[in-house]
Amino acid sequence: MRISMLKSGLSAALAGLVTAGTAMAQETPALEIKGAPEPGGTGFQIAATELARDLQWLDGLLNYIIFAIVIFVMALMGWVIVRHNRKANPEPARFTHNSPLEVAWTIVPIVILVFIGAFSLPVLFKQQIIPEADVTIKATGYQWYWGYEYTDHDFAFDSYMIGADAENKLTPEVEAQLVEAGYEKEHFLLATDTAVVVPVNKTIVMQVTGADVIHAWTIPAFGVKQDAVPGRLAELWFKAEEEGVYFGQCSELCGIAHAYMPITVKVVSEEAYEAWLDEAIEEYAGTPRAINVAAAE
Repeated sequence: MRISMLKSGLSAALAGLVTAGTAMAQETPALEIKGAPEPGGTGFQIAATELARDLQWLDGLLNYIIFAIVIFVMALMGWVIVRHNRKANPEPARFTHNSPLEVAWTIVPIVILVFIGAFSLPVLFKQQIIPEADVTIKATGYQWYWGYEYTDHDFAFDSYMIGADAENKLTPEVEAQLVEAGYEKEHFLLATDTAVVVPVNKTIVMQVTGADVIHAWTIPAFGVKQDAVPGRLAELWFKAEEEGVYFGQCSELCGIAHAYMPITVKVVSEEAYEAWLDEAIEEYAGTPRAINVAAAE
């Protein structure tokens, strides 16, 4: 029994060392946490891309329209209650149709929907039309972690939640791992041992798929979300405008540990990205950039 417990302890310690070692392999300059949920928050996260700004603006526009409709309907109901109750109007009218009114309440909703469509469809098309990529990354959802492949340089790595080796529990050891990786205790369930690293102000195309069941890759601050369906390769794109760390999570119910497969994206300067890329190519046995350039020529 003691031997079994000793082996279990050694395995956990080795897993922690592997996690720490992998995190060290992906060292980047210190970055501010920007895209993260806030306790009790009710609004959107910071909009770090043009897509996110468009979505948040569209949401605001729709809210104004909804508020106007609600106020109008409530005012109309109040007027009817006051003017046409039994006491104020003991003899109700007997007519059953009002053609101008019926035409109006048919045409006005159509106009409202056309108005909404005129603003929402361009936002949708902007998301769905994939531009030429500066960096292409393939994201594969597994039960329950993400695998990433930088297809331009033929290297890949897996990304586990910090704390996955501790049965998804916040222990003192896990808290130490978070701090060592540059995070805080409150980033438990959000931070991963390895992160997607991308350059700022560059077009990133994510190819998204699933290896077992349906997952979903999403970063709220980027305004992107795409289901990862086994056997299908979908795409999304974003261009992050601010350096920092941005968090997301699998947004499709995918099994018992669905809540424990977060996404961490680090947006860095182009110089820092190139330095990280050279280290990652060496660490993960990828294709050096010089070979790609020569092949392109």
